[in-house]
Amino acid sequence: MTKIDVISSCLVKMANNAASASRMELTPWDLQMLLLDPIQKGILFHKPAHQSQESLIHHLENSLSRTLDFFPPLSGRIATVDNEDNTTSFFIDCNDAGVEFVHAVADNVSVSDILEPTYIPEIVPLFFPLNGIPNCEGVSKPLLGVQVTELVDGLFIACTANHCIVDGVSFWHFFNSWSEISRGFETISKSPVFERWFPNNANCPPIPLPTLDKKNMSVSSSPLLERAFHFSRESLAKLKSKTNVEGVSSLQALSAHLWQSITRLRRADYQNSALETGLMMLVGARARIPLPEGYFGNAVHVGAIAISETEMLEKGLGFAAMKVNELVGEQTREAVIKSAEDWVKNPILYRKGNFGLTISSSPRHNVYGNDFGWGKPIAVRSGKAQKFDGKMTLFPAAVAGGIDVHVCLAPETLQALGDDPEFMGV
Repeated sequence: MTKIDVISSCLVKMANNAASASRMELTPWDLQMLLLDPIQKGILFHKPAHQSQESLIHHLENSLSRTLDFFPPLSGRIATVDNEDNTTSFFIDCNDAGVEFVHAVADNVSVSDILEPTYIPEIVPLFFPLNGIPNCEGVSKPLLGVQVTELVDGLFIACTANHCIVDGVSFWHFFNSWSEISRGFETISKSPVFERWFPNNANCPPIPLPTLDKKNMSVSSSPLLERAFHFSRESLAKLKSKTNVEGVSSLQALSAHLWQSITRLRRADYQNSALETGLMMLVGARARIPLPEGYFGNAVHVGAIAISETEMLEKGLGFAAMKVNELVGEQTREAVIKSAEDWVKNPILYRKGNFGLTISSSPRHNVYGNDFGWGKPIAVRSGKAQKFDGKMTLFPAAVAGGIDVHVCLAPETLQALGDDPEFMGV
């Protein structure tokens, strides 16, 4: 495998060290992420012209420091309190312990080496910092790591962010804000809101948790492949029309298409009519509660459904789309609040693994608006964190209106998916 050379690594702190908050409480949405991996997303650029390597790295480091002034929790650490009843409480100490900043070089890797292969190259995970560190290690490890990797003709800017402190919306809020400061803004266009939302039965945050069970935090190390599939605005409209189900969105039709296709191809390996196929989706809670614009932290609710494989495959795409539509429709304000209240009564932490298929992230995130001063990104990639057989990550396409889906599967299934005329012929 091609090697990456780390040129330098340091901790970047806030520019003015005047945090607007000394601590940030963790909500049920935040705490349930403790045993999972962080969020790892990065964007690829053509190499900036007329700027030396040294000045570019210094500029990015300096603009990162200034951006942290608006996001003090990202420069902090997770703090714990041991309670008398043998439970532990967690919160974010905004102590400006610093963000990891890595400058690296991959001097024989070009932009085409990242974009042209059918499968996402094995070198891409090396573009990310803080690999292999679960969220609960944020007590001693940075809550945010940034790695800037120089390629022959490009630049990759990657962030690894502790999932106890950000979800996808907050992750890209920070990334967007950093790009604004980098290209000369004195302040950011949308300020984060650190006010916390708790269900009514969480009487006295921080919420106490039983001792963390850190056993079996990793899933099987079976081989995996990942591929980015592109769906244009036109192909999404075609899929939506093909479902012939009133009220189904383009995204729901795409989710059903992925679910049905992968289920069909997996089933070819084991004929068993009694098997069920499951789909798990992360549904945003911000609009459902509703929460203030700029709410910082996690605000995601998990919806899941399982149905008979035989029923899905016999009834077709429209049936699968209807089930996805029903699942999303069930995630009402009342359902989201009740789920959080139930969690306070019986806190269960998510564990890495799969529920048949899992769809995360969103095509609504502002990925391609991240102009750091030399033009917009040309692609987005994610790291190895939170990857397993059946994980699907959604991104907006570079061309407006399209959706890119990064699909992670067992090699034989992913290869079959790419060769499948029914899946690829949309």
